[in-house]
Amino acid sequence: MLDTHGRKYVDPIINSGASFLLKLKLTANNVTIIALLIGILTSVFIYFDMNIIAVLTLWISGYLDAVDGAIARKTNTTSLFGTLMDITFDRIVETCMILVLALKYVDARMSFIILLICIIISMTIFLTVGALVEKKGIKSFYYQAGVAERSEGFIMFSLIILLPKYILFFTNIFSFIIFITIIQRIVEAKKLL
Repeated sequence: MLDTHGRKYVDPIINSGASFLLKLKLTANNVTIIALLIGILTSVFIYFDMNIIAVLTLWISGYLDAVDGAIARKTNTTSLFGTLMDITFDRIVETCMILVLALKYVDARMSFIILLICIIISMTIFLTVGALVEKKGIKSFYYQAGVAERSEGFIMFSLIILLPKYILFFTNIFSFIIFITIIQRIVEAKKLL
């Protein structure tokens, strides 16, 4: 929801980051890989209880994840492989965080399994509809909006990381909003397909 409705407000910041990284001669794929590595570092920091640094690296990774697309559009180098890398690397970062959190917080393990299941189902619908629908927007495929998009995920992961005392509460809320997104996407898919 935030990604869909708030993008116009953060685009100037994303575009300025893209311009800066282009001056450093980085390609969109370079930035995608850097975003992945920084995103994986988030899990390392979570594991070692460096929670504030973990949240900072998570958001830097997310910012770079938006900047890579802006670089590709500015340089007219958008590619299907870049889209594949982008989406796959996002899931790697999320899965690493969930795995580390589940290892650290045994009492919340089942909640993390449910969260991962919700993410898998939501992304399966998202990607399948994106592949089947002809309409395209700024992305290289049809983008299904929902209550839980990338920014909402980052907010929820930040709360889970920073407030481990409430880990069950925030993890279950996160799963619930993704479940709502699943329902939204199924309803929209029925209309589109």
